[in-house]
Amino acid sequence: MNTNLTEKLSKPIVEKVAIVGAGPGGLAAAIALRSQGIDVQVYEKAQEFRPAGTGLGLAPNGLSSLDAIAPGIVEALKSSGCEVHHTVLKNIQGETIRTNATKYLEQYGQPLLTIWWYRLQQVLASRLPSDIIHLNHRCIGFEQDKNGVEIHFDGEKSVYADLLIGADGVNSVVRETLFGEGKPNYIGSMCWRAVIKYRHELFNDYELVFVKGNKQFMYLLNVGGGYTSWISRKFSPEYSLSHSADEVKSRILHELADWDESFRAVVEATPAEQIWEGPICDRPALSRWSQGRVTLLGDAAHPMAPAMGQGANTTFEDAYQLRECFSDSANLQAALTSYEQCRIERTKIIQARSALGEMRYYDNLASSTGQTQERQMSLNDDFHKWVYDFKPSVKS
Repeated sequence: MNTNLTEKLSKPIVEKVAIVGAGPGGLAAAIALRSQGIDVQVYEKAQEFRPAGTGLGLAPNGLSSLDAIAPGIVEALKSSGCEVHHTVLKNIQGETIRTNATKYLEQYGQPLLTIWWYRLQQVLASRLPSDIIHLNHRCIGFEQDKNGVEIHFDGEKSVYADLLIGADGVNSVVRETLFGEGKPNYIGSMCWRAVIKYRHELFNDYELVFVKGNKQFMYLLNVGGGYTSWISRKFSPEYSLSHSADEVKSRILHELADWDESFRAVVEATPAEQIWEGPICDRPALSRWSQGRVTLLGDAAHPMAPAMGQGANTTFEDAYQLRECFSDSANLQAALTSYEQCRIERTKIIQARSALGEMRYYDNLASSTGQTQERQMSLNDDFHKWVYDFKPSVKS
């Protein structure tokens, strides 16, 4: 047998991995790499895990990847979230335009699942020993040589690892240290969102409601446990942030002034300090994610507009693929090269389509191209099949 292969099978290609960021991507990567016998430590800038984040959709490609990483975890997520069987499109007067039955489970073997980001984080964290997650560790940079990486944290704390994975989001310190790009790109869409305990008969009979306004829209998601996630976005070539929580709430209510009271009511029921306001941003696609003993994952590698709901899902694909590349490679550099080859082109395409989709939300024209509507639908169906049909090969 090949000597390199024998060594690869007998021990992991790295012994210690540091992951910066304890969001769903960092935690999924930790679960994936620990299954290979690697000592993984996760470092998170937050001082505690607290209810935060928005509602999000876990699509078949993300769920299949998670199931391959941690068998049985999808069932735990189902009990923490909501399986979407029907979606409904409404106008701002509250009138139903169209109701659709979802066919994800029949077509791809996994459902569409809506869940609170915080609950997702909790379920993933429960699969890891608590002593490997280090809170109150804000990464401020790193230095590396051919033997390892020294990661620096606020407060003069440092750790040493064989590999550093930046899973620290759109404003990634790890990415900025590697590539020095500066601030992310604002793509012309402002967002307000919150998750609250709430029920309203007009839309809680559905799992997912989309409300289309003029250059503005709202999602209402049942995220399980009696919680509703509301997300409102508005086309805005320039963005400005409010000066206080009360101003944020007043601003979004003003934006919804002409909307049916049922939609305004969910915002009015939300404590001002729980409403997040911010710009929708992405970054240019990278031609490489790794440098030496450092690599990127998830939003740090490919931050994308939320139009397709693929941010978390492609992140879970990353975590699965990284594990497979570690398992199939003789050394770290070969593993990282393979990881990039597997992931960069796919995520680049999804990033581009997500940015385009975000702007199409605001397009009031039925068709802005010479293609027929049927042809557009066919193209969309083919693309969605390509996205959702990502099938990990589960190894024993």
